[in-house]
Amino acid sequence: MDSSIDLEASFIASGVGDVLEQLDTELIGLRPVKTRIREIAALLLVDQARQSLDLVTQAPSLHMSFTGQPGTGKTTVAQRISQILHRLGYLRKGHVITVTRDDLVGQYVGHTAPKTREMIKRAQGGVLFIDEAYYLYKPGNERDYGAEAIEILLQEMERQRNDLVVIFAGYKDRMTAFYNSNPGLSSRVAHHIDFPDYSQSELMAIAQLLLDQQQYRFSEDAVEAFESYIQRRRQLPFFANARSIRNAIDRLRLRHANRLFSQRDQVLDRDALITIEAADVLASRVFQGEVDGTDRALPLREGPH
Repeated sequence: MDSSIDLEASFIASGVGDVLEQLDTELIGLRPVKTRIREIAALLLVDQARQSLDLVTQAPSLHMSFTGQPGTGKTTVAQRISQILHRLGYLRKGHVITVTRDDLVGQYVGHTAPKTREMIKRAQGGVLFIDEAYYLYKPGNERDYGAEAIEILLQEMERQRNDLVVIFAGYKDRMTAFYNSNPGLSSRVAHHIDFPDYSQSELMAIAQLLLDQQQYRFSEDAVEAFESYIQRRRQLPFFANARSIRNAIDRLRLRHANRLFSQRDQVLDRDALITIEAADVLASRVFQGEVDGTDRALPLREGPH
C-alpha cells in the first residue's frame, strides 16, 4: 500500500490556487485575512491527504465570523471561501446567500421559523452570510423573535454541518457582545477573522486599480488631490473603506464627463477621455467642509459589509 501523497499535485488538481490568486487580485492588502484563508485551505487539503492514508481526522467545523468596518472585503472573501470549499468537496454548490435580520425574523408569532428555514434551504450546499448579525439579538424585548431565529440557526448549523456554512458578519465590538449573549453560538463558530481598515496607501492603490479596470487614469495633479481627498474623507462620518473609494471614483467619472461635455465644441483626443484632472477631484464637497451630500458613503444598512 502506497504510504505517500503528492500534496502539490492535490493542490493543483483542486483548483484552489486559482481562487486564492483571484482573491489576491481582487483585494488590495488584507494580508492577515488572506493568510488565514490560506491556512484554512491548507488544513482542509492536509485533512484530505490524511484521510486518503487512513489516518485519524476530525470533521472540520467551518462556520465563521467576519468582523470589521464596512467596505473591508468581507462579502468578497465569503464568496471566495465558498468557492474553495466547493472545489475541495466540502460544499455541493459553493454559492453565497446574503441575508440580514429582516430576511430571518418575522413580525408575529409563527412567522420567524418559516422565514429562517427558507433562507437556510436556499443556502444549502453553500454559505449563508448573515450581515450585521448582532441585530438578531435584542435583549429585553419580549415581543422580539430574533432569539427564535438564532435557535433555529444553531440547530441547523449542527445538523447540516456537512452541507451548510454560516458566516456571521458585523462590527467587532457588537459581534463580541452578540457571541457573549449566546455561548452555544460562539462554540459553533470555529474561525474568527478580523478585517482591518485600509491604510491611506492601500486606499490609493484601490482607487488606481478601479481606474485601471475602467480605463481611466489620474493626472499628476489629480493624484495629489485624491490623496488629500482620502485624508479628509476618512475623518468624516459614514466612511466605508473600499466602498467609499468606489463611490468616489463613480462621482469622479461623472464630473469628468460633465467637464468634457461642457467643452463639446472642441475635438477630444484619447488622453482627454481617460484622464481625471485635479479639478474633477477638488470639486468634491469634501473640500468644501460639508459632511453630507453627494460625497457621503451609503448608509451602513443599505448594503452588505
